[in-house]
Amino acid sequence: MEQEVGTFHPLTITLESIKTIFAKQGFSVATGPELEDEWHNFDALNVSKDHPARDMQDTFWVKDRPGAVLRTHTSPVQIRYMETHQPPFAIIAPGKVFRNEATDATHEAQFHQIEGLVVGAGVTVEHLKGTLLAFFKEFFGPEAEVRLRPSFFPFVEPGFEVDVKVVKDGVEKWLEVLGAGMIHPNVFTAVGYDPKKVTGFAFGMGLDRLSKVMFEFPDIRVLYQGDLRLNQWDTK
Repeated sequence: MEQEVGTFHPLTITLESIKTIFAKQGFSVATGPELEDEWHNFDALNVSKDHPARDMQDTFWVKDRPGAVLRTHTSPVQIRYMETHQPPFAIIAPGKVFRNEATDATHEAQFHQIEGLVVGAGVTVEHLKGTLLAFFKEFFGPEAEVRLRPSFFPFVEPGFEVDVKVVKDGVEKWLEVLGAGMIHPNVFTAVGYDPKKVTGFAFGMGLDRLSKVMFEFPDIRVLYQGDLRLNQWDTK
């Protein structure tokens, strides 16, 4: 009797594809705890005490554990890595994150992010753009383009929203895919680096949304419902 062979989950396929592409650029993988402390999740990332992200409507604070949170992004992994390593280095930090928000076709209270961090002497915005362009040309195809729009994130300066142009069936479309920017000097100071000697960039993207684009399924919530019909979607 022939035994049916299982398939990998779409998130696993997307993540392994991303890790493979960044490995070609010299990135290594870093991980960290999902249960974080306030300092690594907010303070060290230059997030002010009165920032709305700390409020209950955005963050899951752990009862009876003062200062403990379910991490709201994988940026704390970057902080922990910098605390124990000296530049130059290039890492990606994939993992599960949590935010106290309503769910819909593109949002979940639990989802996956993958963030990147490059630190060294003389790292510039051009390095950031070149890194992302090389990634998306391999992920979406050689016709992909990227554009940076000014934005604000507490842990970078300047900060950008990044769009990628993909071409499907002859139709061009711009997709907002991630936030990025040059590491804020306050972040370097928090981890013991001299911001006058090193520079760096960081970027973060939602793995669920990239998987949604990659497999063309309509709603990211299906990723967490144990629906075996997920294997009907083939990568494009």
